[in-house]
This record gives sequence, structure tokens and C-alpha cells, in this order.
Amino acid sequence: MSTKSITANNVQKGTSIILEGAACRVVDVEISKPGKHGHSKVRISAVGLIDEKKRIVVMPGHDNIEVPIIEKRNAQVLSIHGDSANVMDSETYETFDLKVPDEFKGQVVEGASVLYWTILDNKIIKQVKGAD
Repeated sequence: MSTKSITANNVQKGTSIILEGAACRVVDVEISKPGKHGHSKVRISAVGLIDEKKRIVVMPGHDNIEVPIIEKRNAQVLSIHGDSANVMDSETYETFDLKVPDEFKGQVVEGASVLYWTILDNKIIKQVKGAD
């Protein structure tokens, strides 16, 4: 699990963060002004990268928040079994199974090249590049 930390004030729309143990993409950030006796507050709305669940958190602006390091790699599809595909990484030649998302059901075929992301020890297919 590779992550880095940033302060909540530095979170921007479109970045990836970890909320409730899940990697999320930030869709909205609201920063309130500091009050007489307090710190600024940050309200972050995010959607899960894997489960598409919406999460909202309010925290002080000086608190740290974890940012996942997303590894983007290419792989070739070796075989398909139901809703999962056996793929081989193009650089390390490691073979493993990936779940085929619903939007790529007809496009993932044997011999096709796919782009997959490794996020917090989860691997997901993000793009199909076609057969080589």
C-alpha cells in the first residue's frame, strides 16, 4: 500500500485521496474561513474509484490526509473465464486474474491489450486498447 500525505487545505478537485480506507476521486472541495477561536474547515466530497460510493468528510484544514499512489500499467489478455480475464503484465510478465467491468464486457477479448491501475493492492481495468 503506497501512499503519501498532504494537508487538507491542499486537496483539489480531481485528485485522489483515501477516505474511510477506500481510494476516492475528489468531486468537490469547500474551505471555510477561520473563526475567532478556530481553524479553517475543509469539506471534501469524493466518489470511490472502485466501488463508486459517495463519501463526504469535514476536517480541520491543517490535518493530514492520505493520497494513494496509483500505478498505471499495460497487460495482455490471455484468456477469459466468465466475468474475469487472465492477463499478463507487459513489463514483468506476471499473470493474474482481473474482474472485467460491465462497460468493457464485449471489448475484452483474447489477445487484447488493456490498461490497468493498481490502487491500494486492488487491480482494476480502466481501458481496452484492442488486439495487437
